[in-house]
Amino acid sequence: MMFNRRRLLFAALNCGLISSPATGLLAQTATPSTTQQTQPATGQGQDSGQGQEADPLKRQLSDKERYRAQKNLRGELKGPYKKWLDEDVPYIITDDERKAFLSLANDEEREAFIESFWLRRNPNPDSPENEFREEHYRRIQYANDHYAAGKPGWKSDRGHIYIAFGAPDSIDSHPSGGMYERPPEEGGGETSTFPFEIWHYRYIEGIGENVDIEFVDTCQCGDYHYTIDRSEKDALKNVPGAGMTDYEEKNHAGKNDRFNGNGIEQLGAGNMATYNQSHEFDRIAMAVKLFAPPANSYADLSNDLDAFSSSHKLLQGPVFPFDVRTDYVKVTDGMDLIPITIQIRNRDITFVTKDGVSKGVVNILGRVTTIMHKTVQTFEDTVEITEPSELLEKSLDRKSLYWKALPVPPGLYRLDIALKDVNNPDHKGIYGRSLNVPEFQDENLGASSLILADQMNTVSSQQIGSGAFIISNMFVRPRVAENPATPVSFKRNQELNFWVQFYNLGIDDATKSNSATVTYQISDSAGNVILEKQLESKDLGAHSDQLTVEKSLPIAGLSPGKYKVTVKVNDAITRQTIAQSAPFVVE
Repeated sequence: MMFNRRRLLFAALNCGLISSPATGLLAQTATPSTTQQTQPATGQGQDSGQGQEADPLKRQLSDKERYRAQKNLRGELKGPYKKWLDEDVPYIITDDERKAFLSLANDEEREAFIESFWLRRNPNPDSPENEFREEHYRRIQYANDHYAAGKPGWKSDRGHIYIAFGAPDSIDSHPSGGMYERPPEEGGGETSTFPFEIWHYRYIEGIGENVDIEFVDTCQCGDYHYTIDRSEKDALKNVPGAGMTDYEEKNHAGKNDRFNGNGIEQLGAGNMATYNQSHEFDRIAMAVKLFAPPANSYADLSNDLDAFSSSHKLLQGPVFPFDVRTDYVKVTDGMDLIPITIQIRNRDITFVTKDGVSKGVVNILGRVTTIMHKTVQTFEDTVEITEPSELLEKSLDRKSLYWKALPVPPGLYRLDIALKDVNNPDHKGIYGRSLNVPEFQDENLGASSLILADQMNTVSSQQIGSGAFIISNMFVRPRVAENPATPVSFKRNQELNFWVQFYNLGIDDATKSNSATVTYQISDSAGNVILEKQLESKDLGAHSDQLTVEKSLPIAGLSPGKYKVTVKVNDAITRQTIAQSAPFVVE
């Protein structure tokens, strides 16, 4: 960043931001050396009578020191990984991510980190294209094409801002400088300027609304640098009697007052002088935010998740309740799909009303780990619920669902989920449980979860494999129980939708088709069968070893009470039987 750091440091000291010159507001943090300085050993391997110390450059390293030196050598960045960290993502990588990347020991780990880095920022994780990554590299190319001036455009201050925040909403450009009529907040009057630009953003997240960012080319070489001093573009500032402000002209005052005092700007006395001085801290604070690494909105949530999963530490503050349902669907012989459905009651979300619209925002962070605490899958997202303010009270009785499908190999895992109410940061919730992902062996019949859904329908061919609640060619939105120990409930005016898949049916060598009977039934709490139907597997897919059963049944004729739906397959070829069942309640 090219603005006057000495003046900024001096102003920061006067504002009480830092306690000593060694901790400057915008100072760069020194990078620790990758080698460890060893302390000299005393008397080891020497004649004790001489009282001499061993030469620290020649003494033998301990096993611990040698291991640390080898690890540091392995972890030293070079080649494309150093370029990725220092040139591709320096403006968008968080401090925690940078530290994590620097701690990796080999290229395989770095490749996995980079893949995960972009995946976390992908606005549509189900899409093979990563719109965020493509837009980021487009911005780098644009910066190099338009803002280069003796150095690559991405290194310039304009390139930095463009890459971090995108194109401004408007630009007030003065590429040749020249005569300039100052606005009242800069003292008024007419002067001549160096080339400068003012970029206006209607809104920048984390900074605010109506953000103006000023760049000035004092060298007139095309290298526009960011400035917090609006007087820096004044080419006549140091010329006596020229470029006077309105106040200076009316009061026949000189320019000496501009350079007296400890302010960060030298705009001169005027009607707005007191206002400008009182807002100097705001300009310093905005500069820090503009050029600081991006904030990690999930950092504290991740810390809570880490604390819970490692030590089961209880959260402080009000608990944010939510419900979770997990299901299992076979993808390949070595991979299952784990649909995770999170249910949040609108009444538990803090809504903020502005301009007639009430909005609640929830951060979601999830992680699947092995029993050895190795992370297999992570996901993070932000869910927004908006309602017209006049309808907010009615909407509080509704529930909102979030759905994420994760590919996970068969095995035993742990699933941890953390939620944070953004409008009430102390309102957090944690969920943790084991996750036993089944292995579907070729010689045995297998079945997915039996999903009871409140909505289910076939989707178009364009939607297959993408979007929330879509499994294969079906939209299946699970009904989530508020308590894992209690069944899901349906009202009598609703339909009972259920979906299940069966795997590894036998195929007759002669006919090349399957031969199985599919039976689904509804029974009451006493075990009495109320409804039963049979289907032939050939009617569901004659030449496939996999069958999908999806049915929608009216339940208006069922009395309120507890019931169970069961779907069973009897395979005549393999002589195997398998069944899946799920309880439900009719209200």
